[in-house]
Amino acid sequence: MIFLQILLLAVGFLMLVKGADWFVDGASGIARKMGIPQLVVGLTIVAMGTSAPEAAVSINASLKGNADIAVGNVVGSNILNILIIRGITAVIVAVAIQKSTLFIEIPFMIVITVVLIVMGMSGEQVSRVEGVILLVLFVTYLAYLFVMARKNKEEKAEQEKPAWQLLLGLLIGGVVIVVGSDITVDSATKIAEILGMSERFIGLTIVALGTSLPELVTSVTAARKGNADIAIGNIVGSNIFNILFILGLSAVIIPVTYEAGFIIDGIVAIAAGILLWISVFKKRKLTRPWGIIMLVAYAVYLVYLLVK
Repeated sequence: MIFLQILLLAVGFLMLVKGADWFVDGASGIARKMGIPQLVVGLTIVAMGTSAPEAAVSINASLKGNADIAVGNVVGSNILNILIIRGITAVIVAVAIQKSTLFIEIPFMIVITVVLIVMGMSGEQVSRVEGVILLVLFVTYLAYLFVMARKNKEEKAEQEKPAWQLLLGLLIGGVVIVVGSDITVDSATKIAEILGMSERFIGLTIVALGTSLPELVTSVTAARKGNADIAIGNIVGSNIFNILFILGLSAVIIPVTYEAGFIIDGIVAIAAGILLWISVFKKRKLTRPWGIIMLVAYAVYLVYLLVK
């Protein structure tokens, strides 16, 4: 029984990764055709595309009453995005960072993580009203990015693929992500029940890792190709999108329970954001030693989850 669920979980992850890959290729290709700057592409189109698995899984989990997986997936993914994905990327190649990311986007990411913890502590759930507040903050963030795009418009890029192929990839990728998320949530929940693990632990680790695979592939590939703005913007943008849009929309659909244990995880997410900010503040670049520190920090956090 458990082997079948593990196989289904692997299939779900594969669908999430491939679906996100097609979604990102289509979305970023269309954005480049329109002359949208690389940093904005990373913070929006690519970030939202690679966060599509988190969105599908968390919203799906909320609808099925698995709130711990919904919250754990988002918080766990945000921690993993910084400590593991940024850490691995920095170990492979040093990643430069834009001034706006250092002074605006990373601090904003930290602030909204604090806001999420406060919301969770206030009534042990993220209510519908609080979900609306998160969505309003998300719209405000999009407005800021729109202004940035207007100020830094780039030359339109000629793509080998025609627009209809990019749109088709976007559509197919979206469908595959949704189906994959349904399989992932069901199998992860059943594995948790069979092994006696909490849904919070499953959401923070296994599901978070699976839904963060697109961010890992995208960031490493972008960094190796010299697209540093996409590599950094993808992670920061994904974390902002995860909290404001995914949890905001999930809470509007149905109030999301926020158990006490998530407060510690939220603090870890804040600490990870501060670590990222400190690591790039001086040189405006994330180097290998800081990447190693991030990987060690995640190992310590994982031990905490296993032994507590």
